[in-house]
Amino acid sequence: MIDPPKPSAERVTEKSKPKGPVVVLQITDMHLHAAADSRMRGVTTYETLLSVIDHVRRDPRWPPDAIVVTGDIVQDESRAGYERFRDTLAPPGVPVYCVPGNHDDPALMAEVLDQPPFQVCGNDTIGAWTMYFLSSFTRGDDGGSIGADAIAALDESLASQQSEFALVCLHHQPLPMGSAWLDGVGLRDADEFLGCINRHSNVRGVLWGHVHQESDRNLDGVRYMSTPSTCAQFLPNNDSFSLDSRPPGARWLELGADGSIETGVDWLDRTA
Repeated sequence: MIDPPKPSAERVTEKSKPKGPVVVLQITDMHLHAAADSRMRGVTTYETLLSVIDHVRRDPRWPPDAIVVTGDIVQDESRAGYERFRDTLAPPGVPVYCVPGNHDDPALMAEVLDQPPFQVCGNDTIGAWTMYFLSSFTRGDDGGSIGADAIAALDESLASQQSEFALVCLHHQPLPMGSAWLDGVGLRDADEFLGCINRHSNVRGVLWGHVHQESDRNLDGVRYMSTPSTCAQFLPNNDSFSLDSRPPGARWLELGADGSIETGVDWLDRTA
């Protein structure tokens, strides 16, 4: 097993405007457990997370300006799982923005993680970009909803936003993925959410997890992206549940000062 980074006292207290694009690393669906050696769907999820972090640290873009974590940090709602995640991601000292997934415990997640360099939900601005982090957690439902009040708040914030561009991040998919079983546990209020997105030309990207697979679509000038899990993947375009053979992955994004998004998934096995 790869040794985790050692905890560090270093924290980001002020974010300066990047000279180039805003570089963002997205990781998602870690599914950690209280025990570090717990396995799920054939892999030890903490070990695959460490492998992904070790892999992206070799990239010349490391460290990024921000790390975005789109839910399902833990599988078993355990404090130990969140603490292990915190200790693994804290050392770089860059901001780590988190939203809850359907397997998370939002209250416990906030208790452990909502302190620098971590932030749970809310929004933040780096350079020309404001990033929004929405909770779609709905207790007792593997699908999710943002809720009318939160969509109204997003609508208002996007209308008054001081930065030029916006990236909106959540756990559940707002667009169909082409798999009947997976689309049955997507974002329940997707129509309301997409209506809000379509009202604001400053929104350039929407980013999510949950689906354990890569997708990238451009609709009416908005980039809609899903990202593979740091553990196991779901087979795309399959109506019943099935695992894919693709390895763990993460997504790099470069958010340009002109509103452009350069992005791609970095698979753990570069030859996959």
